[in-house]
Amino acid sequence: MKKAYGLISLLALMMLLVLAGCSSDSKEGSKDASKEDGKPAEKAKKEGKDIVIAVADNFTGMDPHDTNDTLSGSAQKAMLEGLVGFDKDMNVIPLLAEEYSANAEATEFTFKLRENVKFHDGTPFNAEAVKVNFDRLSDPNSGLKRHSLYALIEKTEVVNEYEVKFTLSEPFGAMINTFAHPAGLMHSPKALEEFGKEVARNPVGTGAFKFVEWKPSEGLKIEKNEEYWNAGFPKVDSITFKPVSENGSRIAMLQTGEADFIYPVPTEQVEGINGKNGIEVESKPSIVVRYMSMNTLKAPYDDVKVRQALNYAINKEAFVKVVMNDQGTVLDSIIAPDVQFYSKQEPYAFDLEKAQDLLKEAGVEKGFKAKLWGGNSSGAIKAMEFLQQQMAQVGIDVEVVPMESGTISDKIWSVQNPDDAELELYYGGWSPSTGDADWGIRPLVGGKDAFPPMSYNVSYYDNPEVDQLILDGLQTADLDKRAKAYEDAQKLVWDDAPWVFLSADNTLAGKKNYLKGIYLLPDGSLSVSDIEIE
Repeated sequence: MKKAYGLISLLALMMLLVLAGCSSDSKEGSKDASKEDGKPAEKAKKEGKDIVIAVADNFTGMDPHDTNDTLSGSAQKAMLEGLVGFDKDMNVIPLLAEEYSANAEATEFTFKLRENVKFHDGTPFNAEAVKVNFDRLSDPNSGLKRHSLYALIEKTEVVNEYEVKFTLSEPFGAMINTFAHPAGLMHSPKALEEFGKEVARNPVGTGAFKFVEWKPSEGLKIEKNEEYWNAGFPKVDSITFKPVSENGSRIAMLQTGEADFIYPVPTEQVEGINGKNGIEVESKPSIVVRYMSMNTLKAPYDDVKVRQALNYAINKEAFVKVVMNDQGTVLDSIIAPDVQFYSKQEPYAFDLEKAQDLLKEAGVEKGFKAKLWGGNSSGAIKAMEFLQQQMAQVGIDVEVVPMESGTISDKIWSVQNPDDAELELYYGGWSPSTGDADWGIRPLVGGKDAFPPMSYNVSYYDNPEVDQLILDGLQTADLDKRAKAYEDAQKLVWDDAPWVFLSADNTLAGKKNYLKGIYLLPDGSLSVSDIEIE
């Protein structure tokens, strides 16, 4: 399979940015905190227009081209913008581009740009500024963490002051969502020249808010851009992001009013704070999936019957209830329902007898020992202990091995030869941050090209038929053809069961009820450009 880089396409490549939605109609997970015990909730009060947001970790940098965590991307996109972006349902929307077109082969993309836009330092936004940014991103010698998303860009041409054309080295039907991904946010060319690598501490964009200061252990402050191109916005004066890793401390800040908005909210705290102290908890379906991968190169997981047996042996409904505190749904494909080209599969019902029959057919009816790796957070440990208990019912003796993130990353992604991988079972999650099936499937089960350390295929799953279907989905801009390719791929992966398919999470954020226009997207990122105080 020829390697393709980039993320995803939510919609397809038409002459205008008239983009169809891909989110599911139902939002069963949403919480309504407008009433408590049948009575209207008391409105919290806010003095001034300065907002505090408490987050669970530190930001890693303010250069979207050189960071790969969703949290940092949330802050970056308040200050910097891309050609296109996402709305609250992960539909592609215009930002600095007003229109785009593409050829049928999905190798050429032309954008008509918004006029009379300026970066925060007064530099004009135009086609030359776009070229500077994407020449930087597509440069193989850049060393940027996000280079791989744009490595297919062969050249970026300035057609005129407000029109730019990209030519790819090969077809890539998911390219529009690659442009919409936060990695495609743009710096002021003047800032890139002035600050160089230090632009990660001195971001200058076109967004609703301007950078003020960032002290990694203390937080990030941004302030209102008085000359923002979107008239009437922003509607608050400043936002301060404070890193607060301890769950209870974040909750307390929201309760006392020290913070106006927090995320994430621990699942076990939702019912305790929702509707009290002027707090609303928003719980909505996300595109984050949870799974337990199995190393398909190692016995006994090289036998599909064993892998299917583990899917029958684990009660997924109980997982959602016990581990996720009902803040999610049972996963019924390799991608979540709100991802474009999702195709629902026939669930693996909880059936211990069927699991035992399959293990007997595979010659391991007496069970076996296994090691389950995962993170060392309380949530990850709780999940792994649940899985341990479930597998014990069919004679599988599982040792739970929690690890610090750096340790587990090194043990998985430092392995060059797949046969040397120690990994057996792994509990993890994934969010395809562009809402398209490609980035929900290819990095995780896309054959040898996706094996660690190149990508995230920790199950070492390799099915040439799936690889070809993934390629088919990328080599066309035709929506129907892409949908068919991904539908067939999902069915094959589901039947091959390289994972135990667990859940699709809800996003969880807490806010004071005077705030609106601030929300988490289905990929878990935060949007603040439309924030206001009622």
